[in-house]
Amino acid sequence: MEARVKWLENLTFTGMSGTGHGVVMDGDRDNGFGPSPMEMLLLGIGGCSSIDVVHILKKGRENVLDVETDVKAERAETDPKVFTKIHLHFKVKGENLNETKVGRAVELSAEKYCSASIMLSKAAEVTHSWELVE
Repeated sequence: MEARVKWLENLTFTGMSGTGHGVVMDGDRDNGFGPSPMEMLLLGIGGCSSIDVVHILKKGRENVLDVETDVKAERAETDPKVFTKIHLHFKVKGENLNETKVGRAVELSAEKYCSASIMLSKAAEVTHSWELVE
């Protein structure tokens, strides 16, 4: 994998993935034009885990219609302000979903498939929960 980050102005940067997808990142929390790099990490873990859950459920022939994942994190108070806790909460919507399969999909993502979650769990306490949404 490869990526390139280029400074635009102030604390604003563009990032370009090796596959040609771009994003704007900004270190200015008040007047920024994009998420901060730490917010990007949360988006990454949320995206990685959500992709796994959808993929596992579809592979298991579950009729999943929507997945929304809330990611909340706590950071250390002193520099470097690393994440100390990260919690992912999956809201899974579908028709006649099997609760056991949904729970297992979240568990498999957390323990086996989501490289972002597993990597960040080396530095922070990463927890997961889920619910079925009507």
